[in-house]
Formats: sequence, C-alpha cells, structure tokens
Amino acid sequence: MQQDNQQENAEAPIPKCIGMIMDGNRRWAKSEGLTSLEGHTHGYEKVKEVADWMKEAGVPNLILYAFSTENWSRSEKEVSYLMDLFRKMLTKEVDEFYKKGVKLLCAGERERLPKDLKQMIRDAEEKTKNNTQHTLVLCISYGGRAEILNATNQFLKEGKESVTEDEFSDALWTNSVPDPDIIIRTSGEQRLSGFLAWQSVYSELFFIDTHWPAFSKEEFFQILDEFAERERRHGK
Repeated sequence: MQQDNQQENAEAPIPKCIGMIMDGNRRWAKSEGLTSLEGHTHGYEKVKEVADWMKEAGVPNLILYAFSTENWSRSEKEVSYLMDLFRKMLTKEVDEFYKKGVKLLCAGERERLPKDLKQMIRDAEEKTKNNTQHTLVLCISYGGRAEILNATNQFLKEGKESVTEDEFSDALWTNSVPDPDIIIRTSGEQRLSGFLAWQSVYSELFFIDTHWPAFSKEEFFQILDEFAERERRHGK
C-alpha cells in the first residue's frame, strides 16, 4: 500500500524536516496493562522504526521531542529510567545510526544532564558528524522558551544591539537543520507544549489520537500524503 502511495505521489513535495512530539507512552502502557516504564521502553523502540520510515520516505531531517524541561519534575525513578534509555540510544544504537548515514545531534539544556550522559552526547555527535544522508535531533531537557532565552543571552553577552532573523536562527540549538515543514503530535493533545517555539511558525500541524508506541507506518505515510495536498502560502 505504501509503495502504491509513493508511486502516485512521486512528484509530491517531500518535507525537508519533520518534528515529532512523542506523547502517550504512559497512557498506552496503562491501556495495555503495563507499567509506565514499560511504556517508555516501547516508545524507545518506536523511535527506531520511525527513523527507518523517514529514510524510506526520503525525509532528510527528524527532530524528536524526547524530554522537556518540564519533565524534570517527574518522579526520580521515572527520570532516572528515561536517562538510562538515552544512554542506551547514545551507545548501543549509535553504531547503527553511523552505518545508516545518520548524523545524531542533541538540543537542549545540556548543563542539566548527568555528566556521563553529556559525554555520551559529545561522543555520538563526534562519531556521526560527517554523515550527510539524514539528521536526527534529539531534544533532551528542551524547551522552546529556554532555547530563545539562551540565544538572547548569547547576543547580550556579545554586546549586540540588534540581530536579524537569520542570525537569531543560527544561535538556536537546532541551527543545523531546517525549520520543520510538519509537526506531528501523538496521543490526542492539540498543543505544541514549548516544542520549537521559534521554528514552528509555518509548520503544518498534525494531531493524532494514537499513542506514540502504537503510531503506525500507515498513519505516517497518510500524514505525508495529506501534507502534499495542503497549500502552504507562508503569508502570501
């Protein structure tokens, strides 16, 4: 079915970048009679599936909202478990990303992360820095307002009196990837919750009821089909 869709839409616009708010791990786990932590594990596995779908669709850049600045307020046990999942991805999976030509980057307040995790991020970014086929940005300890404030404070330290939009964009944590053409949020919520506050101004928004661990390849390609049919005027 996906192959038929791809052939029919051979000339359809392919998004340069997709952002995803991966919501609903805990709700999915509850519906399946599992623990919240098990829900996060299944959500972790879904990330790898989606990365493969992106490659199949020819989308070069993916930004994932993995852990927000507000998520630090969750229980110590849950936060610790999530940090371990990030450690797993930045060590166990990085070789696979490297082989597939994926450049791995992290965006967020790194100073709040555990010391060993910060080193793992640096190592993963260094290992994959020359990959050019795809870029995966993990937003960890990320908040859109925090990102804007960080950029602003940089300019203040430099003594800048004014900056252009391009200069401001270059100071953001996501400066190495285009603004997202599409933002997808799973699990029924219809808000961005601080995700890419600057970069999302012209993003096409898709809110779906499916919880993140249950998000399907069929739903993903349906979103790409709908995106191809939308008229994007950008204020014109």
